[in-house]
Amino acid sequence: MKAADIVMQSYGRCCASDGFFDSFYDHFLASSPEIRDKFANTNMAGQKLLLRQGILNVVLHARGMPDTKLKALGCSHSRKGMNIRPELYTLWFNALAATIREHDKQSTTEIIQAWREVVSKSVEVIIAEY
Repeated sequence: MKAADIVMQSYGRCCASDGFFDSFYDHFLASSPEIRDKFANTNMAGQKLLLRQGILNVVLHARGMPDTKLKALGCSHSRKGMNIRPELYTLWFNALAATIREHDKQSTTEIIQAWREVVSKSVEVIIAEY
């Protein structure tokens, strides 16, 4: 099975698990004072919806969707936008991986590796806009 298909199935299990997006932000905000500062005045309910769609865009890109939405995300996160430095995406992925391990009951090392492969391709598109 292709990495994108593995991730799509895993993401479905994660979305069906209560508290997946809350857990992600618990991990992500705990990862760095800089991250906490970036979200200080954020409507977290709205942010969780954006995250849900953003991860879906990552998965769909891996399955062949054009990178238009990822480039737009890259522009909004660029130094001209929210100034999300490229190295912060490592913290983002680490928080995501920890959350997947908690919420995808079928999670394995291979599934996390598939996520890493899929996410890294999308993050390259996003960072290219920085």
